[in-house]
Amino acid sequence: MMTLIIDPSGQARCLYAEAIDLRSLGELSIARASRIEPDDRGNWWADLSPAAGPVLGPFGLRSEALAAELDWLSDHLAAMAAAPRPNPHTITPS
Repeated sequence: MMTLIIDPSGQARCLYAEAIDLRSLGELSIARASRIEPDDRGNWWADLSPAAGPVLGPFGLRSEALAAELDWLSDHLAAMAAAPRPNPHTITPS
């Protein structure tokens, strides 16, 4: 199951999965919302800073970090969809 949140302009956000071929919806812009990384002691961390979230962990197993990542992202998907996102086609003068 995938949850798609579609804003009034018609743009959709979701947690990427392969349950729906998102290419059928139009042009895609895919960005990482988190990173799962081990530390030097073999503990696993879910870094959700790309989605303005916390760092979760440590976890003894990578699968535990992945589950925590999915739970946090699922709980915050609506808020992430409401946040403005940059237009990749906009050029910002420096």
